[in-house]
Amino acid sequence: MLDDDALTGTSKTDFTDIYTQPDPRAYFSALVGLEYQIPQRALPVVEAVLAGAQTTGGPRTVLDLCCSYGINAALLRHRLDLTDIAARATDPDLAALPPAELIEADRRFYADHLRRPELTALGLDVSAPAIDYARATGLLADGWAEDLEAADPSPELAAGVAGTGLVVCTGGVGYIGHRTFERLLGALDDPGDLWLVVFVLRVFDYADVATALAEFGLVTEQVEGETFVQRRCADDGEFDAANTDVARRGLDPTGREADGWYHADCYVTRPAAAAAATPLSELLAGVGAGTG
Repeated sequence: MLDDDALTGTSKTDFTDIYTQPDPRAYFSALVGLEYQIPQRALPVVEAVLAGAQTTGGPRTVLDLCCSYGINAALLRHRLDLTDIAARATDPDLAALPPAELIEADRRFYADHLRRPELTALGLDVSAPAIDYARATGLLADGWAEDLEAADPSPELAAGVAGTGLVVCTGGVGYIGHRTFERLLGALDDPGDLWLVVFVLRVFDYADVATALAEFGLVTEQVEGETFVQRRCADDGEFDAANTDVARRGLDPTGREADGWYHADCYVTRPAAAAAATPLSELLAGVGAGTG
């Protein structure tokens, strides 16, 4: 097991090399073997929260935080599931295509499967190649490669996200923390009207982010009694770290990390009036289990 002084999350596998390629082929080739699935597990919750956020009328602008290659946007706006997207990215017939040709082919592919053109999807990530791919293929209407942990948003980012109604994040917390959320909400036209659905690996604590969101008049609630599978641990180091970290937080890894899987908790944040009007259990009624 890890030494007690090891830092939370530091033994996670570094996917930097595959995360900064001009297209997602290497990314999915690595993650398919680890049974990566959190975007699909998260989708029913995201859909329910999006529906709740739309009760004030009209389509909403969704910002995917730590969006990588636009996977959540692909699921939200297209007649595709994660298996379809991964199968295309790992298709042997596409392996030899130059990136520019693949990007053009993917643009046509996603256009052919579009089901929700009225929904505007934006993306924020530190990986410029991932953002460039998602924009070029039409998965994102716009996107920015910026690190809000390190600096305030650029004028372009601040202007682009100003009208955001829903923020989705399915795996970034731990790489980002309360500074990113504070800086992001500070750029919005009406941060007190924002909705968020954020999936956080159980190795990380979300309390600082929830406190920061409360400063904007928002209420954060955890989805109780359910966790959401992210992927398998890649090696013994990840397995040991995950089990140590969740135990350190007073959580029981039995049936989750102890079985070799990363699991995430889900947090839903809403304007105070919306949270008071509709219990979270009612908002998410009918949403299927995420534990799998």
